[in-house]
Amino acid sequence: MLKYNGGRPRYETKLKSAVQLQDLLDATRMLVPVTRPDRESDSEAEDIEHAEKLRQVKAVLEEGGHFSGIYRKVQLKPLKWTKVTKSNGEVEERPVEALMVLKYGGVLTHAGRKQAEELGRYFRNKIYPGEGTGLLRLHSTYRHDLKIYSSDEGRVQMSAAAFAKGLLDLEGQLTPILVSLVSKDSSMLDGLEDASIEMKEAKGRLNAIITSSAKAADSNGSPEYPWMVDGAGLPPNSSELLPKLVKLTKKVTEQVRLLAKDENDKLTERSLYDVIPPYDQAKALGKTNIDVDRIAAGLPCGSEGFLLMYARWKKLERDLYNERKERFDITQIPDVYDSCKYDLLHNAHLNLEGLDELFEVAQALADGVIPNEYGINPKQKLKIGSKIARRLLGKLLIDLRNTREEAISVAELKNNQDHSLSIKSEKEDSEAKPKHYHKNDEIRKSNTLSDMSSMDQDDDDDRETKYRLDPKYANVKTPERHVRTRLYFTSESHIHSLMNVLRYCNLDESLQGEESLVCHNALERLCKTRELDYMSYIVLRMFENTEVALEDPKRYRIELTFSRGADLSPLENNDNDSEAISLRQEHTLPIMGPERLQEIGSYLTLETMEKMIRPFAMPAEDFPPPSTPAGFSGYFSSKSMLERLVNLWPFHKQAHYAK
Repeated sequence: MLKYNGGRPRYETKLKSAVQLQDLLDATRMLVPVTRPDRESDSEAEDIEHAEKLRQVKAVLEEGGHFSGIYRKVQLKPLKWTKVTKSNGEVEERPVEALMVLKYGGVLTHAGRKQAEELGRYFRNKIYPGEGTGLLRLHSTYRHDLKIYSSDEGRVQMSAAAFAKGLLDLEGQLTPILVSLVSKDSSMLDGLEDASIEMKEAKGRLNAIITSSAKAADSNGSPEYPWMVDGAGLPPNSSELLPKLVKLTKKVTEQVRLLAKDENDKLTERSLYDVIPPYDQAKALGKTNIDVDRIAAGLPCGSEGFLLMYARWKKLERDLYNERKERFDITQIPDVYDSCKYDLLHNAHLNLEGLDELFEVAQALADGVIPNEYGINPKQKLKIGSKIARRLLGKLLIDLRNTREEAISVAELKNNQDHSLSIKSEKEDSEAKPKHYHKNDEIRKSNTLSDMSSMDQDDDDDRETKYRLDPKYANVKTPERHVRTRLYFTSESHIHSLMNVLRYCNLDESLQGEESLVCHNALERLCKTRELDYMSYIVLRMFENTEVALEDPKRYRIELTFSRGADLSPLENNDNDSEAISLRQEHTLPIMGPERLQEIGSYLTLETMEKMIRPFAMPAEDFPPPSTPAGFSGYFSSKSMLERLVNLWPFHKQAHYAK
């Protein structure tokens, strides 16, 4: 599972005007303030703000000379309607007031694409058994079953494609890789609606703790377990940091405003674009180098101009603190932190005064806010996490069970082959026994084809075509060796949710007395890990011990690791480290290596993993039936495998407790 925020922070611009839709678009092109006929006149400040938004809309719509790609979206929502009588006497309704919403941003940067590709190469060389070309050889000989899923976010899809490019050592642009290898599954990897009520409660409690600067400890909390305290990780002087955050945000915003004004003056002369053409995002999808020309010209890195950069900061300033109501919005703290980190990493050449100080204040607050948005204490984190990641957890259990069933089928086949060889070696039955075996083999194949035929009619829509190596014709020493890989690219919300379930699942009433899946040392490290940044990931690996009996639970072992991604501060300088200097020049931060979530020597079985996760996962009946590999009849009896999957699928609580 991979969370990637290696893109420019997102923002949206909203325009509301009592004009018809076409008039609204014309006004956008003409760059004039739009007045509202239902009011005598707008205030001067409101007119200025409206014109400012129109300029932002124009800048986005005209970026690169066209409007395309998966990063921009325009919505026109009619708000008021009027009845109009046509010349033929018919009456129709027409909109007279509309809300125009322009969503833009979250563009995967050159650094993000490079980091995703490098992480893919790291996985290929370090995570999989064997080094170097081992995985590539498995993949090219149809012994690697790979599926990649992504959320609906454009930058998440592109980072998935870049990761696949590095993992499989592919060449070319990212778009063909995205289309051919990455599947979108928004229902599994997008959205927070299922836990919206609980998250609202958590944010309300978090707001009370921060604004009052009171640290209310849970009754069960103790210094020995700091993660059990309500609001763990919040700085004790949070209420003092909030006004400072607002003041510094205004300071940075004003500087960007002046740069945007200067840019607008230069663009009117048409001289700047004679040297630096408009940034074309469509042509930059596969680019991994920094924009040297734009940086040399004093422009922001990437496709963002000063006007859009100002829109981003102005929105943060406006939403962070309501001066009329004298109210802070703590939900904007992570966004301020993201914008600070982005500009320190990619726009350090602009030398914005006070940006580094703002980053330190925002980081101190964000370190407490971000993890607590998904639950103010462990029990609430578990509840929210299970609701957000419920479908993903169910899919992970299905992946693990399918892998085990496939391994069992391979082991059974190998045992049958060894048994047939021993029969052939017995001299007294040298003629009868082989014929008898061959006859049974024909019957088995006939039954298998019959079962597969009937199953094709019932489950044709749910099955996928899969290709496997035929050992009879393969020039491979270990044709039975097989690796199954499932990659899920999603947002920070799902990573936090999944991690919270893994470390706190034992707190559920149904699992009283069970130890946590995460060891005590890892719980301490996770408590200190506030942010899951660029390229953070969780890895679940299942290993099979072929020396252990098939029915022994210890035959299948689960290993859990995670990385907090590129969570280092861009303010950290090590002039003696050539690698660090090179990374800063390329606008990237090093990705932290994987850390174990279990003690060395511990043994987490698949059976234990299933028992602990099952109460929080989507029931198996909500998923389509498991697909049986096609073209692999030499290794699988589809009926026996399908029957095992049905009989061993008690994901819902009722079946679990009945046992």
